[in-house]
Amino acid sequence: MNRSVVEPILGALILVVALGFLVFAYGRASTPAIARGYELTARFSAIDGLSKGSDVRVSGVKVGQVAEIKIEPATFLAIVRLVIDPAVQLPTDTLASVTSEGLLGGKFVALEPGSDEARIPNGGRIERTQSAASLDKLLGQVIFSLQNLGSDKSASGGNAPASASPGAPAQPPAR
Repeated sequence: MNRSVVEPILGALILVVALGFLVFAYGRASTPAIARGYELTARFSAIDGLSKGSDVRVSGVKVGQVAEIKIEPATFLAIVRLVIDPAVQLPTDTLASVTSEGLLGGKFVALEPGSDEARIPNGGRIERTQSAASLDKLLGQVIFSLQNLGSDKSASGGNAPASASPGAPAQPPAR
């Protein structure tokens, strides 16, 4: 068998590129390291789609990340532990809400600072929270409302007034 020198070199080059791609993909897919900063907790009734490592943002700017998510056994609320950049000192009347980046985007915690002079200390808790809006529930409500709207029109007979009794002769329109 006569083999050219180019074939083994090309095969080795393809293997090196594939290995480099795997290393790159593994590095990007691994769980991000938790940032250093002070810790806060927030309690939510629903955190649909939020996960460890998700962003924490103020006015769209990342100021921290979600460090841990667990359930409180007594109340069944989700307890979310946040690590916040020490340069961002939040007022005690801050609102935390679970928000989506878009219809198909990931979830993050949006913080809306209040106007209180006092600040939340390290290890403190954000008292004002707003849970995630479930896209499934919202879509279900829209569909249910549209079905009710359609059934109201068909029950009234389309354009006929709702006050007309079923055996009464139709009144000609007034001129």
